Amino acid sequence: MALTLLQTLKSQDLPAEILDDENVSVTLPRRLGLSEAVEAQIRRYREDVRRRRRITDQEVIDLIRLVVRRPDSHEVFLTVGRELHGGPTRPGWRRILPRRLAHTLARRRIRQRLRYLMGRKLVNPSGPPFVLEGVDDLLIRGDPGGDACGIVTGLARAEMARVGADPRRLAHTHCMATGDAVCRWRLEETELDGSR
Repeated sequence: MALTLLQTLKSQDLPAEILDDENVSVTLPRRLGLSEAVEAQIRRYREDVRRRRRITDQEVIDLIRLVVRRPDSHEVFLTVGRELHGGPTRPGWRRILPRRLAHTLARRRIRQRLRYLMGRKLVNPSGPPFVLEGVDDLLIRGDPGGDACGIVTGLARAEMARVGADPRRLAHTHCMATGDAVCRWRLEETELDGSR
């Protein structure tokens, strides 16, 4: 997760173009994702992944806090979640499964993928048609504002697309950041506008 987060920052901060009169020695260093420190961390995390080493909770929290300072933090976390999905986005044979079975398989895959990536249980399935509830507050400890929950939202939306459901219908309906007892993601029956 840490490697994907920093790689996303790097790709977000790459300029689409450099203007003729732009002084890149001034503008590019201000882009966090292009700094030498981020590049060094990416190399370190690649080595950690290769050796199957996990980083500490405090490192995860520090990385989340680093991203939260950005005005585009919610979009960064959604992108990280989609990237962490790691599977094909085409539904394939899953599209022909009954909806209830497809949703059950999707919940299980999301839970297992998050557990593999984070080294702990982050969500649990919680009822039909499709509900996930957060069981660990690691993301909220890193971001009390709730944007980091976009990691779960992005991953879950990618999985919903994989099983043939409209990923835009998956909403983060409850969040510990706003005082709710748990974070909850629900597949809404109707189209939602402006969902988290």
